[in-house]
Amino acid sequence: MLQYEQSLWQEGYKAIAGVDEVGRGCLFGDVVAAAVILPPGLVIEGVNDSKKLSEKKRDQLYDIILQECVAWSAARVDAETIDRINIKQAARLAMKIAVESLQIQSDYLLIDAEKVDVALPQQSIIKGDATSQSIAAASIVAKVTRDRLCASEWETEYPAYGIAIHKGYATKLHRERLLENGPSPLHRRSFLGNLFSEEQLLLF
Repeated sequence: MLQYEQSLWQEGYKAIAGVDEVGRGCLFGDVVAAAVILPPGLVIEGVNDSKKLSEKKRDQLYDIILQECVAWSAARVDAETIDRINIKQAARLAMKIAVESLQIQSDYLLIDAEKVDVALPQQSIIKGDATSQSIAAASIVAKVTRDRLCASEWETEYPAYGIAIHKGYATKLHRERLLENGPSPLHRRSFLGNLFSEEQLLLF
């Protein structure tokens, strides 16, 4: 998990930030990105793509990452902006805000399959969250941040949709609740046309 970081450390880079986002495929809520700078040489056992970890393991690693890292940040872009500029641009914007919000400036970015619109040297890595510890750490921070929003703030605000259960993804439960209640202000309208027939959308 350190092959990319090791070659960059040898080149003299010290503050390598892993960058990743979660929530790209959701029907509801913000897309959330995180940036994490880990100390050179640190190995955190168990860090992996957040989707491959249990919720309990993610929570444990989240605490370790925040304790051990040099700097971290998480950033959100809301559903209204996603509808306006599209999800790809919104995910990139969240990553840019996360990178710019780091308490210590990064000198190199490792990003999961994306480019970030900042003037820093960077590398986009396909499946980076499974091959780079820095990106995996960012994926865990982003995932835990978003899941906690789903389980607390958004579930409390919009209890009719089961957000705490499905986290905003297009599950059967979520689609049923959408048909029953119509979309909330935090639903991504631009995503709903692909899921429902024109007759169903008229109900919204």
